[in-house]
Amino acid sequence: MTPEQYVQDKAARSGSSFYYAFLFLPPARRAAITAFYAFCREVDDVVDETTDAGVAASKLAWWRSEVASAYAGQPSHPVMKALMPHSATFAIQASHLQAVIDGCQIDLEQTRFLDFPGLSRYCHLVAGVVGEVAANIFGRSSEATVRYAHRLGLAMQLTNIIRDVGDDARRGRIYLPVSELQRFDVKASELLLRTAPYGYSDRFSALMRFQAERAHQTYDEAMALLPEVDRLAQKPGLMMANIYRSLLREIEIGGFQVLHQRTSLTPLRKLWIAVRTHWQGR
Repeated sequence: MTPEQYVQDKAARSGSSFYYAFLFLPPARRAAITAFYAFCREVDDVVDETTDAGVAASKLAWWRSEVASAYAGQPSHPVMKALMPHSATFAIQASHLQAVIDGCQIDLEQTRFLDFPGLSRYCHLVAGVVGEVAANIFGRSSEATVRYAHRLGLAMQLTNIIRDVGDDARRGRIYLPVSELQRFDVKASELLLRTAPYGYSDRFSALMRFQAERAHQTYDEAMALLPEVDRLAQKPGLMMANIYRSLLREIEIGGFQVLHQRTSLTPLRKLWIAVRTHWQGR
């Protein structure tokens, strides 16, 4: 299997909403974003799929050295072999990849966030930086597009957090800020129980409505930051935004039943949203 086949398989198997946006890119840009996305999946899987924290820490350390070796001209992993030919063309820097690893390190070492500023710093690493790299690959001519990409990355990560409250609780993690749990009088123990009807309450619903409203506001802020000159090039990002925002609305319509189940969109619906965005340009 070639490095290019490896990253393509990694992206396709994930079933991610990102994959559907990649389909509309020219070959070189599609190859670059597929390789970068595969890198993100590899390091994220270290934390999600490794039960021993010590082993996971060692694997993240290996990835840090692999990134350094790759930028020194000696990649060994198929993902880095696939990514490096595109790094100069699309301004993918070692610091970008190390920031993604930093975010995964936080996942490994921290299971709570005291307040929203703390959560935002984490989101910057695992989503904002990813958005910046994606925007560079899609093509941009304005610095304002970087600010848009970071804001959109935050909105999408907030959507992930809402969707995954139950899955994260199963792993002992709560990404909803402690200060906001206290504000709405929701106990961490209620979230950790997960199984319906435990954890569901008017208090929980109010907390989740607050989370959803902030995510919607962040999407709106991101769209307002996107300069018209880069709107056409950034169409894949708009596809991802529309898919994620549709998911958020689906969760809202379902009454935030996120503790015992994971809401998702069908592949066909994701593809339709991507195609519709491609046609409409927004």
